[in-house]
Amino acid sequence: MAKFQMTRGKFAGIQACANENGIIAAAAMDQRGSLKKAIAKARGSDASNADMTAFKTAVTRVLTRHSTAILMDPEYGLPALEHKAPDAGVLLAYEKTGYDVNAGGRLPDLLGEWSVHRIKAAGGDAVKILLYYNPEDEARINEIKHAFIERIGAECKAIDIPFFLEPICYDESMDDKSLEFARIKPKYVTAYMAEFSKPQYGVDVLKVEVPVNMKYVEGTRAHSGETAYTREEAKELFRSAAAVAQKPFIYLSAGVTNEVFIETLELAAEADTPFAGVLCGRATWQEGIPVYGKQGADALEAWLEEHGVANITNLNNTLAKGAKPWWTVYGGKDQIEVI
Repeated sequence: MAKFQMTRGKFAGIQACANENGIIAAAAMDQRGSLKKAIAKARGSDASNADMTAFKTAVTRVLTRHSTAILMDPEYGLPALEHKAPDAGVLLAYEKTGYDVNAGGRLPDLLGEWSVHRIKAAGGDAVKILLYYNPEDEARINEIKHAFIERIGAECKAIDIPFFLEPICYDESMDDKSLEFARIKPKYVTAYMAEFSKPQYGVDVLKVEVPVNMKYVEGTRAHSGETAYTREEAKELFRSAAAVAQKPFIYLSAGVTNEVFIETLELAAEADTPFAGVLCGRATWQEGIPVYGKQGADALEAWLEEHGVANITNLNNTLAKGAKPWWTVYGGKDQIEVI
């Protein structure tokens, strides 16, 4: 059987974001608008750009000592990267935060002053794009999104840097935290994992949502009382989504608590899902926002040293038991030919 061919820059960039065993245990700190609002709410007054950089710097300084990589935005976060652990990889976000609520279709856009070339020059080991995606949206909307991802894939190929794609499913007709949405989420997640595994997009790693909402999984600690799926059904949904992926994939925490995210990963491991790790943000550090808002950067750093490190240590212990190397999808590291 022919080996999977991967260029030197792509291989080195993915591995820079993983540990020696091929597991990606990365921290996400690219939040922008949502973080600024959360800091302002905690403080009771506006948050400045300097507040954003200070928060990101504290998280980077403390958590990259326990992470394989950090995902950062170039708008507020570049100064924070000067404080990362030396062996932590860097993923840089290329998309503008949010979307135009008046345009319809949650269409993506790029940071106007950035390019993949500039991301690599700024020290990025990989490029990350977030894309809101509904596989059942009108064809015109999805064709725009498909072409958008194809262009970024081509740009990453030209610069020889890995492309991490983060699709987020949505449906304008329902609340994404509702029981109704929980029932259709597995179909949407599975569809986008299949779609963006296609070679024309040039995606190297998929950063995906878990296909279930743990709040509606019967028999879990996170169960709210309402049920969309039994525990066995949930495990089968994990397996079904994983089965269509032709690229390595990692899970995002999607704003849940550390406890819920760990239980989610335990369920994924129980289902023998070949996820290659995580890109975890708020589940690790979100409870530090009120600390920063009320007491400042030094207090946040002290909180991170105790609670943030505990959160990420629990996460790393869970990954050690359940995650598979990113090269598993290719049949093993020895089945990749670096060219």
